Amino acid sequence: MQMRRQILSCTAIRVGLLASALVAASLGSSVSAADEKWPAEMFEKQSHDFGVVARGSDVNYRLKLKNIFKETVHITEVRTTCGCSAGEPSQETLASLEEAYVTITMDTRKFTRRKDSNVIVVFDRPVYGRVQIPITAYIRTDVVIEPGSVQFDNVDREQKNERTLKISYAGRADWTIRDVKTQSEFVMAEVKQTARGAGRANYDLIVRLSDKTPIGPLRQFLTLVTDDPENTHVPLLVEGFVRPDIVVKPSLISLGTMRPGQTKTVNVVLQGKKPFEVSGVTCLRAKDVFQVRLPKRSAPVQIIPLTITAPQKLGPLDEELSVTIRGRTEPVTFRARGKVAASGK
Repeated sequence: MQMRRQILSCTAIRVGLLASALVAASLGSSVSAADEKWPAEMFEKQSHDFGVVARGSDVNYRLKLKNIFKETVHITEVRTTCGCSAGEPSQETLASLEEAYVTITMDTRKFTRRKDSNVIVVFDRPVYGRVQIPITAYIRTDVVIEPGSVQFDNVDREQKNERTLKISYAGRADWTIRDVKTQSEFVMAEVKQTARGAGRANYDLIVRLSDKTPIGPLRQFLTLVTDDPENTHVPLLVEGFVRPDIVVKPSLISLGTMRPGQTKTVNVVLQGKKPFEVSGVTCLRAKDVFQVRLPKRSAPVQIIPLTITAPQKLGPLDEELSVTIRGRTEPVTFRARGKVAASGK
């Protein structure tokens, strides 16, 4: 295969001393055993109101917490005070400055009208601690949505990604949905009335993803705007994962420990769903450290030899590289990490 050589030219490489100093400066204080309220300081908020929601809808909230202390903290239990709700942590152990979520869920299928509960998060390290988060929601009995959220799961953004939900209303004879609002230009939605009569109204909610939706996890809300004077807005969760059309293997290249001036070559494999052409590779920081030979022909699988020459400056080597694909607006990225040491050990 014919290839062309490219030398990557970027800015300066990070050094270990500066990185260590920045991390040390950002560390918080130690946990005080005498302070019973220490866990509450880690949570972004101390309560949550889901507002007015439709019956049958998937109602959950990711409550963020960040370990602001020097010590590692450990969650032993997450429970709620009502069967209408549940809580689950994204992880149980958080190192200093690490972030996580407690996902809080309300059951809108078995329960209706106003529901109040508390999410209780218990810690046993570095010392015992407990925080109680009050939550509330009003579950409407007149609006039912099936399924309870818009799920796109794992989808390719180049495909036709469309979901249809059923909305049923029972109450006023003239109740209508006036509009649907989304949080981004990549999620489009519309409603179509399918039936009306005897104080009931049925709608189809059609939700589509743009073929320019960013790669990665998708999580946002859309809002049904009704003519109800008391409860105008009905929120609905939209979530999923948009798969990339081209993936890099490996997405993280481990360079290990290298001596100053030492060279190493690794193969970076790009795999696509159809033939593509690589037009360039750039990096963010390291100057004269990386060299590549670019494949010349279009193919669904491209192998790029990446040669690394360790710089003279000792310390960690951490670089993000961007691969430009002809005809593709967004680059494909991957990282290379390693360490430069005098002994190479």
